[in-house]
Amino acid sequence: MKDRVPLPVRSLLRETGQLADRRRVRVYATGGFVRDLLIGIPNLDLDLAVEGNGIRFAKALAQRYQARVTTHDRFGTATVTLADGPTFDVATARTESYDSPAALPTVRRSSIEEDLRRRDFTINTLAIRLNTPHFGELVDHHGGRRDLKDKAIRVLHGLSFIDDPTRVFRAIRLEQRLGFQLDRNTAVLMKEAVNMKICHRLSPSRLSAEFLHVLSEREPVKTLARLADFNLLPLIHPQLKWSPGLARLLNAVEKAIQWHAGLSLGPLASPWVVYGMACMEALPQPAVQETLARLTLPGRQTQSMLWVAQEGARLLRTLNRTVKPSETFRALCTLPEETLIFLMATTRSKQTKQKITDMVTTYRKVKPVLTGHDLQTMGLEPGPLYNRLLKRLFDARLNGEVETKADECRLVNRLAKRR
Repeated sequence: MKDRVPLPVRSLLRETGQLADRRRVRVYATGGFVRDLLIGIPNLDLDLAVEGNGIRFAKALAQRYQARVTTHDRFGTATVTLADGPTFDVATARTESYDSPAALPTVRRSSIEEDLRRRDFTINTLAIRLNTPHFGELVDHHGGRRDLKDKAIRVLHGLSFIDDPTRVFRAIRLEQRLGFQLDRNTAVLMKEAVNMKICHRLSPSRLSAEFLHVLSEREPVKTLARLADFNLLPLIHPQLKWSPGLARLLNAVEKAIQWHAGLSLGPLASPWVVYGMACMEALPQPAVQETLARLTLPGRQTQSMLWVAQEGARLLRTLNRTVKPSETFRALCTLPEETLIFLMATTRSKQTKQKITDMVTTYRKVKPVLTGHDLQTMGLEPGPLYNRLLKRLFDARLNGEVETKADECRLVNRLAKRR
């Protein structure tokens, strides 16, 4: 831990253990933080498990750091947000039982051993003790470290996917993200669960969350292809199938996102939306509307995906006909960045690609030199005329009709005389 965890985080963990000593509880770092620490992947997404009352401990921790705490009483968990930004989860060590397949679990307090036994895969059952006498000691009851070394994704028991079908998606995401392989028995159990249609019992909200996680992966194309291997894409819609066309479009989207990243315009807010648009492109129009109505994805992004499905092809035809930069700007200026990237991925026209590039890199930065104050100084009476003149100046700038402030003044004078 000393060499791989930044000093501020290491200090936080040590002080957390000291607080646990004073409160006479045991506390452990668990989950992806420990897994990734052992294989050398940066991950500061902290999860803590407490043998005792996790919510009470989280409140004490929040008080110690003057942090904000949000509790989730049903599951005995809390989220602590420090003043400088970092957030971590604190959970009561617990066991879970399932009344029926795909149901949410019934929770009761337990030991760390039982808490780790309820986890999804062995590589996620590792924990690090934080209490002072044993700070930094690894807890490994299920061979998690061995499976990390073997790069294997292995479930803990035969009913794992029956109890929680979302583990099917998590197994594939971890496999692709880490470059691991499903253990042979785990792959068999997954196929059996899929064939039993256990995943069909997931609620739309839980299925939507898993689809969103898949699209948000660092390499979602590989992850979607692997979902197709297990016939999971039809869960999104029965007509969504893997095909050479979908693969080409997804790869084009990946390249377009990389193109945008290379422009140094700042991170894209929701890259997952562009991959979602590609998936919707593989469906007929009624199926897109049905899918987006059923899934509980964020509203603005859902509207973008629906708009592209309905209007994207028409807009590309419009762009093919635009001649002046101002015409291109008017066609594209209201669209989110994700939509522009998808259009870049779908068009085969070099001219259209260049127009989108100009929009993203240049047109949005253009503005007239003259302002409303300048128009007033020129003796023009304030009113609706100002908006028309400034819009015309903007178009003239885009189209290269004016280059200097003097050019703009001459254009304004000509336009004003025509009133």
